[in-house]
Amino acid sequence: MKTKLVIYQVLTRTFGNRNLTRRAYGTLEENGAGKMNDFDGKVLQRIHDLGVTHLWFTGIIRHATCTDYSAFGIPCQNPRVVKGRAGSPYAITDYYDIDPDIAVDVDARMAEFEALVGRTHAAGMKVLMDFVPNHVARQYRSIARPQGVEDLGEGDDTGKHFDAQNNFYYCPGERLDLSCISESEYAHGAGPYEEFPAKCTGNDRFDAHPQQNDWYETVKLNYGVDYCDAGGRSCHYNPVPSTWKKMTDILLFWAAKGVDGFRCDMAEMVPHEFWAYATQQVKALYPEAIFIGEVYDPGQYRMYVESGFDYLYDKVGMYDCIRGVICDQRPASSITREWQQVDDIRDHMLYFLENHDEQRIASGFFAGNPWKGVPGMIVSALLQQNPVMVYAGQEFGERGMDKEGFSGRDGRSTIFDYWTCEAVYKGFFHRDALTTDEKKLSLVYQGILRFCNREKAVREGQTFDLMYANNQSYQFNPRRQFAFLRKADDEVLLVVANFDDRRVQISVTVPAHAYDFLGLPEQEVEMTDLLSGFTKTAELKRDGQIALDVPGNYGRIYKFNIKKKTVEYVLNSHNKEEFPPAHTAEHLLNQVMFRLFGAARSTNAHIERKKSKMTFILDHKPDRKEEKAIEDEMNRLIADDLPVTFELVDRDSLPEGVSLERAARLPALAQDASEMLRLVRIGDYDVCPCIGRHVRSTAQIGRFELLGTNWDEQKHAFRIRFKVIPA
Repeated sequence: MKTKLVIYQVLTRTFGNRNLTRRAYGTLEENGAGKMNDFDGKVLQRIHDLGVTHLWFTGIIRHATCTDYSAFGIPCQNPRVVKGRAGSPYAITDYYDIDPDIAVDVDARMAEFEALVGRTHAAGMKVLMDFVPNHVARQYRSIARPQGVEDLGEGDDTGKHFDAQNNFYYCPGERLDLSCISESEYAHGAGPYEEFPAKCTGNDRFDAHPQQNDWYETVKLNYGVDYCDAGGRSCHYNPVPSTWKKMTDILLFWAAKGVDGFRCDMAEMVPHEFWAYATQQVKALYPEAIFIGEVYDPGQYRMYVESGFDYLYDKVGMYDCIRGVICDQRPASSITREWQQVDDIRDHMLYFLENHDEQRIASGFFAGNPWKGVPGMIVSALLQQNPVMVYAGQEFGERGMDKEGFSGRDGRSTIFDYWTCEAVYKGFFHRDALTTDEKKLSLVYQGILRFCNREKAVREGQTFDLMYANNQSYQFNPRRQFAFLRKADDEVLLVVANFDDRRVQISVTVPAHAYDFLGLPEQEVEMTDLLSGFTKTAELKRDGQIALDVPGNYGRIYKFNIKKKTVEYVLNSHNKEEFPPAHTAEHLLNQVMFRLFGAARSTNAHIERKKSKMTFILDHKPDRKEEKAIEDEMNRLIADDLPVTFELVDRDSLPEGVSLERAARLPALAQDASEMLRLVRIGDYDVCPCIGRHVRSTAQIGRFELLGTNWDEQKHAFRIRFKVIPA
């Protein structure tokens, strides 16, 4: 089965940090740091449950820092050439070493990383890490390189500005001049930094005088390109430059550790000839290894794909476009032009709305409201077969509006400081602190991302952009809505993203050409919205219209089968109409009894408006204190106002931990269940196959009142009588 990549990026140092001191420019001792061990089985499972296939660990390799690790044999760095107390993870000091900040046992840091790789694989995800090919930290020195490996710069002729076999570029006879660099507070008292001869700076500055906005903490690596010859630039690739060999060996080193792929920083600043050389060598030994390139020049996209890159950042195209649409600076219809520009390489383009370089959606510098990113996420995740990426905390609405230290308040989550991202902290380590809105947002993200591989039409289906047929319609606003179809086999998705703040009543025209291109019949179909679980009937007609109600900053993902007019469900079918508050309480009580007593879901329940009964098999008779705990926990969950959501899944693609036998009250019908099932989720507390009627959130249940209990000692059956009192 084909897999659509769903990438989740984490800044390893901040992800697991539970220290809430958060002092600006704080030290490691003051602000703390997350560890690789924070990614335990529970955390990794939660990430995997989002629908994630690949986990990108940012900041794994040892980089420049102001923290003193000399007691462990790690060379100290001069703070005058370090950005931030913690330092940038893109100023590498040893390509063969692990950042000591993220290790519990510094001496065993590589073993901890290897264990992390193993846990991630065991959780069903692949491991991505950064490869930083363009530059290294000013004070680069490897102490962990394998025996017999020559260090970068070790054999350089420092008397030459350029030599094809040098690893660095030099300014012969000149000292590095840092007079234009403002001294940060953490550098007060540090001795002067001396570098002679000066090495050239990482952002292609080939003199000895870097400025404040230059990448002054890094030095440029030499791949055999002379940037300062008489002609302005000449290439010297024969014989193969030393840097090519050394950097390829580094890639092979990490691939041998179980790393499944590399996000290659500023790939376009390194000649594509090197990438053809390196990717070929790595894939010869590790055919499944993937390479993701940070390339910002669309004119070079195809060249880098041909050079071995599997995927490229679609930043200046799709990211910039969708950001503009979210902020109402561009029409939604402009999305069409962006995917068309790279249609020949569309499967190679990586879509995203956040990463460590970009401002958070919820920040005041972007949208100011995380929900405004939802329609953009629907488009990014579902439009094509290509990969999609989410940055940790995005799904909880992380604002990135802290003034952490080096970068200051800029709408990004710092990569330079010891810090804790509040949304990540709450979302993974203190979930009780999440607001109802944050919980709802995370569930929406979970639904969207899970569809990427759960729905064949998304994973490998065809796309038909509907915008050209709706640009002139008075019942559709092409500035604020975007619509398209996805199809695989007999399954079709009609996707509409509404970038408007308000709820809209629209009609989507499906042109005759869509019927020809996708092979759609003209017939009546029953459509189910995968985000809400609600159904509607629509008439498929060439050049006809489908009327839709779409909430603001949201979307509809209507699924229908062109071979069947309806999707029939068997699970939890009832002979009479249920009372939604009581029926939803039934779901909750099943999970409460499981969590408190380890009980299986009730198979003997009578749910009524006035009074309900449920029976559970327990290992002991609960005492009065335990009975009170049941009632208290039910009312706590009701007060939390957990959202009740729905999704359709194939019966063979049920989430881990969910089985047909868990279907409330009617497990015997599991064998007769239809191919498509509806899952009912109550926040992240309970999930169960069911087609019954439910409230929209638990607060609508009202108050849960335990009326009484009975105990059958012989059967170990505990009978609960209860009612719900509407709020």
